[in-house]
Amino acid sequence: MKKKQPEKIEQTKQSLLDAFCKLYNKKPFEKISVLEIARKAGYNRSTFYQYFSDIYELLDYIENDVLDYLEKNSPKEKNTEITQAVIQRVVRLYEEKGTYLNALLGKYGNNRFLERLKEKIPLDVQGLALSDKKTITPYLIEFHRSTSLSLFQFWQNRKKDLSIEELADLMIRLYTKGISDYL
Repeated sequence: MKKKQPEKIEQTKQSLLDAFCKLYNKKPFEKISVLEIARKAGYNRSTFYQYFSDIYELLDYIENDVLDYLEKNSPKEKNTEITQAVIQRVVRLYEEKGTYLNALLGKYGNNRFLERLKEKIPLDVQGLALSDKKTITPYLIEFHRSTSLSLFQFWQNRKKDLSIEELADLMIRLYTKGISDYL
């Protein structure tokens, strides 16, 4: 029997992942079938099962891929400002994992992934220097993480109607000066 080439294996797997993301952008996870993913990718069901045991494993693969990418590309040094370097990382994240992010943060995305994503957002990159001793600190952290992710989701759903630089500038201004700067 002929052995598959690594490039062909990766291409087939990526086709299945992309097909799933396209479907997940259009309908809830529970309404997506293995057969539907396989057909959209141009394969049969048995090909799907060569790569994933079920749709849950495929979803976990995508979520973990995004979270692993974030972890590997987070700065090692402490940074107390939102800078151009942070913007560049956001741009790179979107360029590398945009297909996955569109699906995971889209209309049918789920809160479980959002919670996992929030945990991976390092606070020093967000420009926060909060004390762990204050009772209010967890609320401030949750506000900052949730608002950032919500704005990013909103931007995604609006088909990126602002450039990434405009979005980053808006977020920085909102966090440093508040909404009153726009009134």
